[in-house]
Amino acid sequence: MKMNRLILAVCIIGFAFQVYGQELNATVTVSSVNLANANKENLAHFAEDIQTYLNTTKFTGGDWKFEKINCSFTISVTTAADEINYTGQLVVTSQRKIYKTNDYSPMLKIWDNSWSFQYEKKQAFYFNPTLFNSVTSLFDYCAFVIIGMENDSWEKMGGTLYFSRASDIVSMAQNSNFSSGWVSASGSFNRRDYIDNILSEKYRFMREGFSDYHFAIDMYSQKIPNQFKKDQYVKKAQEKIVEFIKTLEANKVMLDVKSYYTKVFFDAKSGEIIDKLKTYPDKQIFKTLKSIDPPHSSKYDEMLQVH
Repeated sequence: MKMNRLILAVCIIGFAFQVYGQELNATVTVSSVNLANANKENLAHFAEDIQTYLNTTKFTGGDWKFEKINCSFTISVTTAADEINYTGQLVVTSQRKIYKTNDYSPMLKIWDNSWSFQYEKKQAFYFNPTLFNSVTSLFDYCAFVIIGMENDSWEKMGGTLYFSRASDIVSMAQNSNFSSGWVSASGSFNRRDYIDNILSEKYRFMREGFSDYHFAIDMYSQKIPNQFKKDQYVKKAQEKIVEFIKTLEANKVMLDVKSYYTKVFFDAKSGEIIDKLKTYPDKQIFKTLKSIDPPHSSKYDEMLQVH
């Protein structure tokens, strides 16, 4: 198994070593249906400007040597106090390319409901992560989180540098006039608490298992003509996924149900986990999942009822 993993890891590195230059392949959409026509006009090019910013900025500071990360940003601008001051909501998703396939693994699914910002028509955006901006700093934060998650999925704790950069943005934002969503608070999502969770030693066991989990996803998804070998790959992959789940169960006392890190992980991954374990012989694993991921209990119940 260790040799198989080493061979696959070497192949991944060789497969991925291509200079793409920039990290993200982002799609941005904006809805402003509830705003006055004047505000809608001011925001006419907002989506295009943000998308260009995300797809041209080199967030890592160098040439990205891996495939660009598919991600989407769905913005709903909900109120306008005047011509430049707005509040809005943001849904962020990202995907990781599964090794040697045309398939993707969902990485992030975030609903961010607390965004206040200023934007002027034809405003130019510049990347400066050391200076807070009510628009670009939010997207810099998201980009660093996306890149951090991607790196964590290939190498244990590999995303720490980028999570730390996201944390630096949080520190700046808390002292700004646009602190909504940047200070610790309850709700569906909080930027400060989320990044604090990721960087906390409390959740280190979960982060350290993240790359093993994705290695299992890569293994499960390999296109192998020989059915016997394919079945062996699937079996080993399922065992690795179950091992990760049982690690979470063993540390259940650490898995605060209010943790944003845990919530975001299972919001993105619960469907994938179910899909990969639907043929796993021990269906008790879905009871284990219910115990560590109560918000998605109904999904696991369906699997328990089917079998």
